[in-house]
Parts: sequence; C-alpha cells; structure tokens
Amino acid sequence: MTDLCIIARVRTDFPEKFGLPRQSGVVPELPGTVVFEEEYRNPDALRGIEGFSHLWLLWGFSDGFSSRGEAEAGSWSPTVRPPRLGGNTRMGVFATRSPNRPNPIGLSVVRLIAVERDPACGPVLKVAGIDMTDGTPVYDIKPYLPFADAVPDAVGGYADALDGDLLSVEDPENLLARLPAEKRDPLVSVLRGDPRPSYRRTSAEEADREYGFPYAGYEITFRVRGDTLTLCGIEKK
Repeated sequence: MTDLCIIARVRTDFPEKFGLPRQSGVVPELPGTVVFEEEYRNPDALRGIEGFSHLWLLWGFSDGFSSRGEAEAGSWSPTVRPPRLGGNTRMGVFATRSPNRPNPIGLSVVRLIAVERDPACGPVLKVAGIDMTDGTPVYDIKPYLPFADAVPDAVGGYADALDGDLLSVEDPENLLARLPAEKRDPLVSVLRGDPRPSYRRTSAEEADREYGFPYAGYEITFRVRGDTLTLCGIEKK
C-alpha cells in the first residue's frame, strides 16, 4: 500500500484545538484556507471544482489534537470516552468521532467560498465551516455530491440527543471591538456553542472558572454562569 502524502494544509485562526467547533459545519461561517503543497499547486488539478458548493476534506490529526497521538501497533483501545457524554461513558471507538482512533484521520465537509490565486502559494481554496487547527495536513479533497452523500432519513444514534441550547454571549466592555470586524461574528458563534469540555459544565465551581483560548492572534477569555457566557478579555498575543 502506498503511504499517504500531504497534498495541502489548512490555515485557520485556531492554533490549538480548544475552542474549535466539535464538528465541521457547526459554525458555518468559520473560515479557513486550503494551501497546497508545492508539488500539488497545479491549477489543472482544480479544474471544475468551482461548480461544487461543498467539499470533503480527508485530513490528519495534528500534534496536540489527539491525546494519544498516532496509534502504535497493538496500542489502540476498542472503546473511548466521548467528551460530549461527560467523559465517563464508554462507547465503541467506531461509534464515535473521537480523535483517539487506530489511525489519526479526520473527515470534514466544508463549504467552498472561492478558488483564489495567491502570489506566493498558487491556487488556494477559501472554505467555511472548518473544525481544524492551523496547519492541519490534508490528504485528499473530493467534491460533496448531494445525490449520493445526503441521506435525509439518517439516524444519529446517541448523538441526536446531544444538541444542547446555545449560550447567550455578553460583552459588557465591548471587547469584541478589539478584533478585526470579520473575526467577530465567527468568534461569537463559537462561544455560543460553549467551547468548554462537556464534563466541566456541571461542575459546582464553574461560575468562578475562567477559560481561555487563542484565536486569530488574540487570547480570548470568558466565564459561564448558567446559560450566559461573558467575555472577560480579548488581548493581542
């Protein structure tokens, strides 16, 4: 079998996984750019791609995304503890989208915004709805085909019961004004989805706990009380 090769990398505003949406498309406006490796910067490879609204990205978990890293032969676990189930319930690894799997491979659907030509990087893909950290390696790109890939009556198993209510985001000190205008709405959408680990959300000391993550060159900090998230700080890194 031929080894997988990296054809591109995704550039995003998230250098770390904390704060990232847990699935692609959860924050549909969250942008990213697919930058091809030098060997694959041939515009002919993208001929006709503009006709598709969405793309499949086959990608690899980057350093720090998975707590296990790349699985060594014989070291994989048949069950994992999905964070969204509180970190205490075990499910079969193949019944989850946990990054802790035999092969560190992810699969995401993203919306294609545009194909642009970068003076330094050649053709790049502007996409939205990402769930990947900055620098994530991409192994393949395929068009999303609605007639084959969409299943209207699909059932989501235990995950169907996990869609919680969105948080209300408060910004009493107008901290969002520190961000470039185009970065504000995507961040608010991320915050409304509650970036905290699921098992932390019922902890008694949550109201006093401050969380933070890097985003677009800034450090974002916040607290959550009940169903309200309050921004505490937005500082340039």
